[in-house]
Amino acid sequence: MNATLQALHSYWAYLVFIILVIATINALFKLFGGKEFSAFDFRISLFTLIVSHLQLLIGVVLFFAGDYLGIIKETGMGEVMKNASLRDKIIEHPTTMIIAIALITIGYSKHKKKLTSKPKFKMLAIFYTLALVLIIAKIPWQTWLA
Repeated sequence: MNATLQALHSYWAYLVFIILVIATINALFKLFGGKEFSAFDFRISLFTLIVSHLQLLIGVVLFFAGDYLGIIKETGMGEVMKNASLRDKIIEHPTTMIIAIALITIGYSKHKKKLTSKPKFKMLAIFYTLALVLIIAKIPWQTWLA
């Protein structure tokens, strides 16, 4: 089951990344282009929210299904923090991705409260871009490009 979850988490990440890039570019172009907010814009931002939350759920299940808490218990948090690989897998990657998904959620929620197109795109552009930067920073590239 752990291998299946890991594969699902890895492949679903490609979808999250592609959709987030599309939604971010869409929001930026339409913000600076002065375009009107359409049903497509709503759908792409909602789809980004949904796929990112599903990725978070898969990641949380994978985290607790894995033996990460056992590793912390056995070696101690000090040793985990000294080991770059363990620190990335147990602390940095999950924390950064949770923050990124929180930013996506905040951006989506804030854009719904705006009444005109420019503020809607502004909220999506700011929060989705920040989330994209965090995700790019903590993607395990050695795994992705292998």
